[in-house]
Amino acid sequence: MYQLSTVIITILAFVLTMVLIFIRPKNMNEAIPATIGAILVFLSGSVSVGDLFDISSKVTGAAITIIATIVMAIVLESFGFFSWTAALMLKLSKGSGVRLFWNTLLLCFLMTLFFNNDGSILITTPILILILNNLKLKTRQKIPFLLSGALIATASSAPIGVSNIVNLIALKIIGMDLYLQTEMMFIPGVLGLLFLSYLLYLVFKRDIPKEIRFHSYTIPLQKNRLYHPLQKNAESLFNQQKKLMINMLIFVFIVRISLFIASFIGISVTLVAVLGSIILLIWRWVHLKVNPKDIIGKIPWHILIFAFSMYVIIYGLHNIGLTNFLIGHLQTLVNDSLLHASITMGAITALLSNIFNNHPALMISTLALTDMGLDPLIMKTVYLANIIGSDIGSLILPIGTLATLIWMHILKKNKIQISWIEYIKVTIIVIPPTLIFTLISLYLWLLLVFVK
Repeated sequence: MYQLSTVIITILAFVLTMVLIFIRPKNMNEAIPATIGAILVFLSGSVSVGDLFDISSKVTGAAITIIATIVMAIVLESFGFFSWTAALMLKLSKGSGVRLFWNTLLLCFLMTLFFNNDGSILITTPILILILNNLKLKTRQKIPFLLSGALIATASSAPIGVSNIVNLIALKIIGMDLYLQTEMMFIPGVLGLLFLSYLLYLVFKRDIPKEIRFHSYTIPLQKNRLYHPLQKNAESLFNQQKKLMINMLIFVFIVRISLFIASFIGISVTLVAVLGSIILLIWRWVHLKVNPKDIIGKIPWHILIFAFSMYVIIYGLHNIGLTNFLIGHLQTLVNDSLLHASITMGAITALLSNIFNNHPALMISTLALTDMGLDPLIMKTVYLANIIGSDIGSLILPIGTLATLIWMHILKKNKIQISWIEYIKVTIIVIPPTLIFTLISLYLWLLLVFVK
């Protein structure tokens, strides 16, 4: 048992952290209050040095994996992938704002499958900003594309475990491989994404421009070379880049498949991701003569500091009894039926994710899960419900996921203002029903395929 002072300081540190994150005085970076809170929790004694090593062992591999993915995104940008994709998006949209909206959602989904949710945000957000700025749209008209793209990119990590750093950590704790996770989750996850996409279209229907005119702008497709759709050499310039872009995407896809193979045969997923990023860095160095040192300054390190700090805080709460509290109040409900297990734990993890951020929230709910002594099928169901709550339910508030924090960071760098209020006005409408729909889809899918 911990001393009363330790319990009080830990709880106050958590409350102080969350208040500062929500108020954000002088536009304070989220990593600052999280770090202060983590230090207070450690000094209180609820988290020991041994706990810090335990936390590091759980998050280091996943953190390195996400850094490797960020490196891949930076390399793609160097080769002109963002500009080339922007030009392709406009060609496929054929002057229709509605078609561009749906193309945006498809792009964000595919990039999350190719990379992961954080990598997808790092790739798709600059592409969308490039398109929308060149279309000279008003801020109100930009929000449907930027916000919907961010939500789909993040939620698209639910169907496949390797698409989210949080999923990777939980997979390690629960002892579940990528293949089984994908088999059980892919169909309900995709159905949830389709449902979310339709809701987003209904919410933004009035703000999406019916027509977009692209005759008045150019896109920097290559260094010192501009892509203008009406120029005679436009198609030739576009096609020059096409072969290179396809080759790079094929390589990234091979790395992606290799992660599954590595997981199956027991090779470190992190090692494969790092090797893939190193090869891309060497490729860029040879072809573009760009020194890899620039990567250090482009990685948003504060996001990783925020994640680790929140883990320390939640670990302190875990040690003073939060996990036991959850087990005591949820075990009966979770054991009752697959449906109750799915909806209950999915909703609880979503709530915790929007309070703590989904990284520590999924960790605490997964730790609680492993101590409940559940039937194997119910345990897997609850784990998958946790993933849905963590990857989709966490999107109500901007601090719910690292991906949305990265998204906010990119918007700020590009001087695009989307306030928390504007964000929540949309997510409070679309996320709760999507969460419930996806959890019920999970239950029905497991009932149909896995329950004999």
